[in-house]
Amino acid sequence: MDNAQMTFAPVSEAITNTPQQSMKADEVDYFSYDGYQVVRGEFFTHVYEPSISFSNCKVSVNAACLRKLPTVEYIQFLINPEAQKLVVRPCSEDDKDSFLWCITKENKRKPRQITCRLFFAKLVSHMNWDPNYRYKLLGKIVRNYDNYLILFDLTATEIYQRIHQEGAKPKNVRTPLFPAEWKNQFGLPIEEHRKLTQVNIFDGYTVFRLKDGNTDTIISDNTTGKQGD
Repeated sequence: MDNAQMTFAPVSEAITNTPQQSMKADEVDYFSYDGYQVVRGEFFTHVYEPSISFSNCKVSVNAACLRKLPTVEYIQFLINPEAQKLVVRPCSEDDKDSFLWCITKENKRKPRQITCRLFFAKLVSHMNWDPNYRYKLLGKIVRNYDNYLILFDLTATEIYQRIHQEGAKPKNVRTPLFPAEWKNQFGLPIEEHRKLTQVNIFDGYTVFRLKDGNTDTIISDNTTGKQGD
């Protein structure tokens, strides 16, 4: 699986696979996507979309992640510091650096909130985040051959502030903030958007071990197979 590239169904294939009998459309000789931007999913309500949150030295996914990968119990986190991407990769319990990402009660799976002080501190420092805020990222389900992964762009965050008032508990603000560079755009141009998830997931990633509320860091050079603390 080393240096394997993610594969995607083309947009044209997705359209072709929809029922055509009831579809009516005006015929055009040519349509250009030049100048168009794909509106960011973060601008919409997305309770049914996979997401991950970092807050107060804890990390957790939402229930949508579990629904997208209904048979997965153990995962690994992969980080690409240069590309600023995070991947949730399903694995087995016996795989190195795996951890349980959900709990099961009354035959229902629920996400686990995992304490990860070292991981949180390293990520906050690397991304220049404010450790007092909550950061939420939307994920994209991608397929690498027969393996399904959840890919997160660490630069595309919803930021939730906490207001500290004297003599009162910190209050979470429900309205998110967005990166300043999003102010004058709806989203990414078509070509840039297409390339966003075209990344090599096994090149340059760091694997973090999260178990029993503690975090160890395994620095993994996936091109050589070498590891070190």
